Amino acid sequence: MTLIRFTVTEGSSAASFVGPCHAIKMLVAACARGPRTIVELLEYTRRYDDQFATTVLNGLSVFDEHNLRGNTAAIERTLSDAHASDWPPFRVYNEATRAASTQPVQAGLIVFNLMAKRIIQVQNSYAEILRRDRGRLRENGHPIQKLYHYDLPSDWALVP
Repeated sequence: MTLIRFTVTEGSSAASFVGPCHAIKMLVAACARGPRTIVELLEYTRRYDDQFATTVLNGLSVFDEHNLRGNTAAIERTLSDAHASDWPPFRVYNEATRAASTQPVQAGLIVFNLMAKRIIQVQNSYAEILRRDRGRLRENGHPIQKLYHYDLPSDWALVP
C-alpha cells in the first residue's frame, strides 16, 4: 500500500497523519461537505471508510493523552526514533511537530486548509486531485462494489 502524508489546518491549529493514497479522494469528498474542524473532516470521511477515520481519530486521542502544547517530549521521541511513514497521527504544537508535518512520505504530502478552503498538493505522485470524481466505498478497510461521488464547490482552491 502506498502512503501519503496529510496535514490538516483549521485556523490556528493543525494535525498531521499518514494514510493510504486512496484516502485522498475521501478527504476531498469530505471537504465538499464544508468541514470547519479536523474532527468534522474525519467524521465526514467515515461514510467512505469508517476504519480509516476511526484509526486517525483514535491516534489523535492517544497523542492528546501523552502530549501537551507545552510538553511534547513523547511525540518528539517518536519523531526521532521512527521513519516518517511510521509516525502516528499528531497535532502541530511547536517547531519540531511543524517540521514533521511537512515531511512527505512515499507518494508525498497534501495540506488541507479548512479555513481558507485550499487543498495544497505539496507533493503528490499518486494521482491528480479532481473537483468532480468518484471513489470506492470501503467496509472494514476493504473496497466494496459501491461507489461514492463528490463535487468540490468552486470556493475551494486546488493548488498543484
